Amino acid sequence: MFATLLVIGFVAFLLNRERILKYAVAKVIKKVETKYPAKLQIGNAQFVDLNTVLVTNIALQPIDQPKLLQIDTVEATVSFRSLFLGRMVFKQFDMANGSITAFKQDSTDNFSFLYRKKASDEPADTTAEKPNYGTLLNRLIETAFENVPDGVNFRDLGIVFKSDGRLIDMQLPTMVMEDGEIDARMTITTEAVTNTMFVKGLIDPDEYLLSAKMYGDGKSAGIEVPYIEQKFGATMRFDTLSLSITDKEYKNNQLTIKGESSAYGLVLNHPKIADENVTVQNGAMKYKITLGDHYYALEPESEVRINKAVFYPQLTYETRPNRKIGIKIDSPEIPANDLFASMPPGLFDTFQGVKATGSFKYHMNFYVDMAQVDSLRFESDLDATNFNITDFGPNDLRKLNQEFTHSVYEKGKVVRTFQVGPSNPNFTPYNQIPDHLKYAIMTAEDPRFLTHKGFHDGAFRHSLITNIKENSFVRGGSTISMQLVKNAFLTRKKTITRKVEEALIVWIIENLRLTPKERMYEVYLNIIEWGPNVYGVKEAARFYFSKEPSELTFEESLFLASIVPKPKQYRTYFNSYGELRAYPRYFFKLISGNMLKRGLISPSEHASVSPYVNLNGRAGSFIIPKPDTTTQVADTMEMLAPIDLLDF
Repeated sequence: MFATLLVIGFVAFLLNRERILKYAVAKVIKKVETKYPAKLQIGNAQFVDLNTVLVTNIALQPIDQPKLLQIDTVEATVSFRSLFLGRMVFKQFDMANGSITAFKQDSTDNFSFLYRKKASDEPADTTAEKPNYGTLLNRLIETAFENVPDGVNFRDLGIVFKSDGRLIDMQLPTMVMEDGEIDARMTITTEAVTNTMFVKGLIDPDEYLLSAKMYGDGKSAGIEVPYIEQKFGATMRFDTLSLSITDKEYKNNQLTIKGESSAYGLVLNHPKIADENVTVQNGAMKYKITLGDHYYALEPESEVRINKAVFYPQLTYETRPNRKIGIKIDSPEIPANDLFASMPPGLFDTFQGVKATGSFKYHMNFYVDMAQVDSLRFESDLDATNFNITDFGPNDLRKLNQEFTHSVYEKGKVVRTFQVGPSNPNFTPYNQIPDHLKYAIMTAEDPRFLTHKGFHDGAFRHSLITNIKENSFVRGGSTISMQLVKNAFLTRKKTITRKVEEALIVWIIENLRLTPKERMYEVYLNIIEWGPNVYGVKEAARFYFSKEPSELTFEESLFLASIVPKPKQYRTYFNSYGELRAYPRYFFKLISGNMLKRGLISPSEHASVSPYVNLNGRAGSFIIPKPDTTTQVADTMEMLAPIDLLDF
């Protein structure tokens, strides 16, 4: 009886399947048009065999807007159960001659109706909390994976997106997915870039597994990423790019995604990153990302590899009840040669060709609660084991020990070149520079210069706190060692990586003791800028006071120390009577007081300090008298030089 009923039911389905199909199609059309302000057109739908449906002339057109979707034919194997439920769940999906044309002009478009909520007569709830992006993304991923057919065959699919004068045109001649394996060829064209690429991948909906590899056709210099030049002023291209999702877990309103990505032949250019192309031959990342309710994290299991160097990054970002940001970076023991060989050309050019023994290990920890910025934590430690440089390559970090040619850069261009050594008549040896000038600059710029190894953690932490509070880069944290390296080894361009390169050069010079402190300070005082085209202590003494350095008074030394951070602004230090304004007078008092505390001057010298200097040199002719409108002495912690006397 059961078998008989089954046969009867099957025969009944065969006799009525066209009617069931039309019912399912009508229900789909009604559902779409009820949910969206659009018209869905399905020209014809019919069975071509037992469970294969041929659908022709499919179109989706928003009300009062151009057509979004047009497909000539879709041949699909459908689930019987889905038909009875008024749905169409496809097992095999073959599509030919399709086009998607999306456009956006100002506030008008033909696609946002798909995700925009319908207008409501109810007033908007301005107190509603922002959505949980973990929940939203989890819903999107599950919906996408649940509707993946067993097989797909796309032929001649075109996708065009026009947005405020910009155009993206993607042509997909073929895309085949069989047993979870993806094989596609596509051409993507923007206004200035055309890329032809191949895509191979794997998808497993049951395990939430997705992987894809994109690579070029071998006829061009890699695949160029479009639009980032217009958007960010950068260019990027790669030979091969791989992306994957290997696991997904949704628990306690938090979504955790694991995956991997890698790039070969990656070339990046941006003026804020480096002066020239940055090339990463082989880079990869394993990631574990968590998204929750006002919480986002790159978890500890994450790993970044740049060529042979490996790092373990951790990031946390909380938005409620107040913003909190945490960054940690650790590394295993990295052989020194692997680290130097892994530094991308264009990014750390000073270290290209360096050979060394030993190994490095790095740790960095940063955390700030924006409601309690003063409690900011920052620590950065680079430890080395048996480290020594056997070959410095083309950039010898020992050059400070002998006479060398120094070039001054302004906006990336060389504006002046001179010798640093006895052959230059303007070079002043260390023992001919007056002590009160050396001590005044050291007290203001870096009181621990003679004892630290290139870094002042307290000053750097304090500069971070100030910059965050001001929401701008208003303070540095540079020691004299760092200022020297910046001037002697690097251009003056403010790139993200230059600061890292600067710190590593300082670490090597200081920890390997390549140059004595006295010589470092001698070079520093002979190359730093002291005014318009004024470099070194002898030129400064003559420009401001028509004197030799050894003839400078204590007050003149204090003045020269006060302008080191911003030497070209010395003209603003004087009022209409030629007298020092409030800030430099306060600087004189503060610096001389701290020099007294350190035993660098006597009580009588401190007591006799005069808040007056006479610019007898050429500098005096450039002073523009203006009334002194200063009513208060500025906060010294904001006004003084980078180190800002944190030792006192």
